[in-house]
Amino acid sequence: MAIAQQQTVAEIAANSLAAVRVFEKWGIDYCCGGKRPLADVCRDKGFDPRAVEAELDVAQAGSPAPEVDWNEAPLTDLVAHIVATHHAYLNRELPAIAVRLEKVYRVYNQRYGPTLTGLPEVFAALRAELETHMRKEEMVLFPAVAAYETAVRNGAPLPASCFGTVANPIRMMEAEHESAGQALAQIREITKDFELPGYACVTFRALMSGLAELEADLHLHIHLENNILFPRAIRLEASRR
Repeated sequence: MAIAQQQTVAEIAANSLAAVRVFEKWGIDYCCGGKRPLADVCRDKGFDPRAVEAELDVAQAGSPAPEVDWNEAPLTDLVAHIVATHHAYLNRELPAIAVRLEKVYRVYNQRYGPTLTGLPEVFAALRAELETHMRKEEMVLFPAVAAYETAVRNGAPLPASCFGTVANPIRMMEAEHESAGQALAQIREITKDFELPGYACVTFRALMSGLAELEADLHLHIHLENNILFPRAIRLEASRR
């Protein structure tokens, strides 16, 4: 089915992982900046909207049905997937990237002069924000969403919360996602799109590979929350208010 150019990027991405891959190929932000119509985003980037739309149609037509439709699955399943997949990834990889970065920054600045200037500071700030962000989600927001879903399923009143409406912590999480997106853009700029110098050692290569993988995983992570989990949680709460 043809994609309407007036659909937002987030709406298109929310319904298709194949579309997510197309957006990544074209460098279209589908997570933090996904709330704009596809046609507008394409025009701003100098892309032909019809070309992007055609590629999206082909990708979706040739893509197998996803194993799980996160637009329909229970919210508790989606939350469990985010924690087990994306939070676990960050808890594992952020410390590993930090170790590689410390070694590369120290050695290459000594041997070759200024290298990756500013990257340690940007990465450290991103890591600290993400680790705090995940704790807030796992301790406050995600349990509240699960409690709401349980109450609705059982026909019970929504439980009282310390934040008034679920939209309040969601706004905070979205703002932190935007900050993370800006940090990822800075990392791309500092690393010149993860460019490898000819003299790059194994650790340097592993660092660039890890940063590129971090960006891809975090984009998908934020997409699942901003474009699927958060809107569904707000609608769930509104249905019982």
